[in-house]
Amino acid sequence: MTELLDDDPEPADRHPAGRLYVPVRPGPRGDTLCVFRIFRTPLGSRTAVGFTSPRRLTATLGREQAWIELAEPALRALLAPLGITLVTVDPQLSAPAPAPALLAPATPAPLTAALTAGAQAVPR
Repeated sequence: MTELLDDDPEPADRHPAGRLYVPVRPGPRGDTLCVFRIFRTPLGSRTAVGFTSPRRLTATLGREQAWIELAEPALRALLAPLGITLVTVDPQLSAPAPAPALLAPATPAPLTAALTAGAQAVPR
């Protein structure tokens, strides 16, 4: 019988992804300074995102998304001081931005009146 020395089904090999197109947003002053957009994985970990082509970036994040081109090792080096070690390459799904919350009236009077009137009109 052969014993497996390493039972990890997917070793965590880091292969450089090469050139990445990284989504950015305007910096705090709104000038030419830009900052990385940081995302979260489904489990809540912070991750940077890079795409292997501008076409893949726009297909996932939209045509208006600004981006910069960086080598994968440079991206990791810039993220290290932020404590972000995870880089997700070519994610295929992203959740849409949340819509602005609509404030509901404190007392839904028309709905309450309609329900009360309907309840009274039902014969028993």
